[in-house]
Amino acid sequence: MARSRKKEQHIAVFGESGSGKTVLLSSFFGATQEPSYAKGHQYRVVAEDVGQGHRLLQNYYRMRSSAQVPQATRFRAVPHRFSLRLKEPLEAKAKKAMPLDALSIVWHDYPGEWFEQDVSGPEESRRRIDTFRSLLVSDIALLLVDGQKLLDHAGQEERYLNALFANFRNGLLALKDDLLEDGKPLVQFPRIWMVALSKADLLPEMTVADFKALLVEKAAENLGDLRETIGELVQGDDALAVGEDFLILSSAKFEAERIDVDQRIGLELLLPLASVLPFERHVRWAQTTEVPRKVAEQLLGKAAAVGAPAVALTMLGTKVLRLPGPVGVVATILSTALSKDAVTDAANLAGEKLRKVNAQALAKKQTLTAILTRFKMDLEQGERDEVLLRSRR
Repeated sequence: MARSRKKEQHIAVFGESGSGKTVLLSSFFGATQEPSYAKGHQYRVVAEDVGQGHRLLQNYYRMRSSAQVPQATRFRAVPHRFSLRLKEPLEAKAKKAMPLDALSIVWHDYPGEWFEQDVSGPEESRRRIDTFRSLLVSDIALLLVDGQKLLDHAGQEERYLNALFANFRNGLLALKDDLLEDGKPLVQFPRIWMVALSKADLLPEMTVADFKALLVEKAAENLGDLRETIGELVQGDDALAVGEDFLILSSAKFEAERIDVDQRIGLELLLPLASVLPFERHVRWAQTTEVPRKVAEQLLGKAAAVGAPAVALTMLGTKVLRLPGPVGVVATILSTALSKDAVTDAANLAGEKLRKVNAQALAKKQTLTAILTRFKMDLEQGERDEVLLRSRR
């Protein structure tokens, strides 16, 4: 059986109840189903579970047409899988030439109630542990800060922020003994924990730099305690970023009798963040930090069919070397040597060079190369728009 060449990325979203996780997911998916989205992209976002997709669309349409906010889910955590289906399928020759031929995103939503209150009994305790274990494969995690609660605590934001990060920390401490096997830190674990402001439409003057400054001023100690706790769960905690990346998010503009779903902030960055930010960061860490061998291999995906070299070669539009017989051994060696340079080049691709590679990919109809490089360009634009702030470490 042929090995899958689909790159599957996982994103985990953490937030207290009422912080907007359900609205965020519904607005994210609903926006990708609009005709204008299809016209501006070379792919369609498809929910792999049709029933899930219909429920998210129902939420989105009710917000748009009836100003009806979706009902929050409680104590439920069901992963949502989305495939990026190319509008024009790759030709057989082009498909064979690339080490990657499909992309998908898995969205994990962790119930906020499990950070805020004790479980009701053994069954719920088991579900909480199983849910968290299922998202350990995530490449990136979002910690949501509720914009409404920041407003409610104006002038005393530290009261809310310190309680929020303490709840996250205590929730992780409650899971620690059940997550670690024989007390040993984990190799596979989300290593990028981005802090995201939800309901940013309530704070229209706040840039991502303002958001970072507020967090550092009001809650640096508690955020540091959270990083220390997460660091205790993982091997190679030098390859870990907690509270070093920041994002501004708004699912829509909410008014008294109207929800304008077209006025979104930051949602268009979620696919690029899940798809290419972990690749960039993991390559940098593997090259510049002293991490255990198992951690480095995990970061670069050496055990997976589609690891960092495959992503890099696809991002650069470089063809896979496929030669028959004994010459194939030489080709494999050459491919390995070339892929090391390709990984570095792809991770560092930026600015004018990035735009040039994207333009060439569009001209040559190298669709996946065009998509991945467009994602990197989107992240650069997010920083220029003062919606995203990436760690330089």
